[in-house]
Amino acid sequence: MEILVYGIINSIILSLIALGFTLVYSIARVPNFAHGALYITTGYTAWLCMNKLVGFPYPLAIVLSIGITAAIGALIYRFILIRIRGMEISEIIATYAIGLAILEGLRWGGLRGMTFTLPPFVPGSMDILGVNIDYQRLIIGGAGILIFLLLYLFTHFNRVGLALRGIAQDERAAMMLGIDSDMTAIASLAIGSGLAGFAAILLLPLGNIIVEAGYNVLIFAVAVCVIGGLGSWGGTILASFIIGFAQILTERFLSSHYTMVVALLAIVITLLVKPSGIFGKQKELEERV
Repeated sequence: MEILVYGIINSIILSLIALGFTLVYSIARVPNFAHGALYITTGYTAWLCMNKLVGFPYPLAIVLSIGITAAIGALIYRFILIRIRGMEISEIIATYAIGLAILEGLRWGGLRGMTFTLPPFVPGSMDILGVNIDYQRLIIGGAGILIFLLLYLFTHFNRVGLALRGIAQDERAAMMLGIDSDMTAIASLAIGSGLAGFAAILLLPLGNIIVEAGYNVLIFAVAVCVIGGLGSWGGTILASFIIGFAQILTERFLSSHYTMVVALLAIVITLLVKPSGIFGKQKELEERV
């Protein structure tokens, strides 16, 4: 029962981590390798607001930090990615370089050690099916389900969301109907970066705000998206549960030190067996040639 409960929670955590990365790639076709850096930036910004700006309440710090992260994502596209869009290798190099600069800049600016933490939303824990679980993880589970529902409603019943879906499905046809490709890409980077920030606010109270967590988050996001199929929402959810339960089983029967190995091994196996991922739309023959 403990494996079941914590496996579900861990799977939802991975879904939240990969959600922003998936959204950006599915709409703008940009692999945002600055995803992990934006994740840590949100947590550190919230910490600064509460500890350096006297009297800043936690809810306001959360809203401000997520807003700043979303703005950074939009600026990354507006001033850098717009010039190299469509050049896949350049996009990867540029976003990874930006993420590296942000993370190492934060380290140089003082983000070192284990002293940076965010408080849990609700302290304490409770028993569920005989398993003791803290309230923060329960909030993560509920928030994860809620954010997926809200995104579905946004992309199916909102004008902006429908425009984003149109670009994702057929960019040329959407542009013929008057949808601005660059504006939707900016919106997708802003929303995707905001989702990375939202995940950080939920997950960082479980640990410390450290630079290394940014690299780990990027690896987990890439692993989930590669296994599920780049740009596939259903694949992202399914891959999150596959990796999530595999990590819990590994932690239970081997050691927590091998959880990262599980994600990396999953990437390698997927690329060997089915390069396009579980629900990938690319033609595997073309990928192998």
